[in-house]
Amino acid sequence: MSLNELSEKVGIANVNLSKIKTGKVSAIRFSTLSAICEALDCQPGDILEYQK
Repeated sequence: MSLNELSEKVGIANVNLSKIKTGKVSAIRFSTLSAICEALDCQPGDILEYQK
């Protein structure tokens, strides 16, 4: 799925989704995470990674 298509399904700006993808955000709303997981049919642990 392209970033543009995911952006449309989730309902957030492409630029903000791109920042999430590249790790250039310090926080993400649970509602946004939920919408991304719903669009991708995944769990949060499938797309998040802990880094020290």
